[in-house]
Amino acid sequence: MKEVGIAAGVVISIYMLTAIYLFLYQRDFLYFPSSPIAHQFNVEEFSIDNESIHVVVLNSGHNKAIIYFGGNAEAVAERAPEFKKNFPEHTLYLVNYRGYGGSSGYPAEQALYADAQFIYDKVVVRHQLISVIGRSLGTGVATMLASTRAIHKMALITPYDSIENIAQDRYPIYPIFILLNDKFDSASRVKDIDSQTLIILAENDAIVPYKRSAELIKTFPSSQVRVEIIKNADHVTLSHKDRYYSLLSEFM
Repeated sequence: MKEVGIAAGVVISIYMLTAIYLFLYQRDFLYFPSSPIAHQFNVEEFSIDNESIHVVVLNSGHNKAIIYFGGNAEAVAERAPEFKKNFPEHTLYLVNYRGYGGSSGYPAEQALYADAQFIYDKVVVRHQLISVIGRSLGTGVATMLASTRAIHKMALITPYDSIENIAQDRYPIYPIFILLNDKFDSASRVKDIDSQTLIILAENDAIVPYKRSAELIKTFPSSQVRVEIIKNADHVTLSHKDRYYSLLSEFM
């Protein structure tokens, strides 16, 4: 019996230590800040909370605009040539999150939300219509913005219902609802979103499970959402497919 008690104590200790580790380092699992890369595109700096947010600006001067929120390890400047080419009638704002692509600070859910709203409020006076594109992590920022600001159209690429649910699926024995600070609960915001929405999924996505995207899709009225699946693509390679940009440009 003594050996059983010792074994149980070891298991409990490992469980508790792992829970503490997940809590303390949770943002290291969620955010993978990209380094600045050399490019020839214009960059506008937005100052908020003593931080400088760098936004790549393409095709200035159009009545219609798109704000783009990328994935958790994405260097948005790398997307600039394709965005510039595929959206010639839109001004585009590709947002580098805090700590990404030359922006200062550290990423966190509420900080990303505040930055998105601040940028929107600064640029809305320049355009008649603003749409939003979010990819992966950025879909949570996009849905927040669409639920609190006037957004013409919204495209969500490999979205999830919530980061909390993804984390709970990956760590089922831990109380993620207690441990997790940045929950990005997109599904709860759909009721406040009026934008026509395009959702693009990758057939072989191993990062955002189909179940998590499907749960988000179910929260939209069928008349409001269009879902497209890119065949033979995974979470990363779907943007390498010709159909990716053709779907986005057609929708916008």
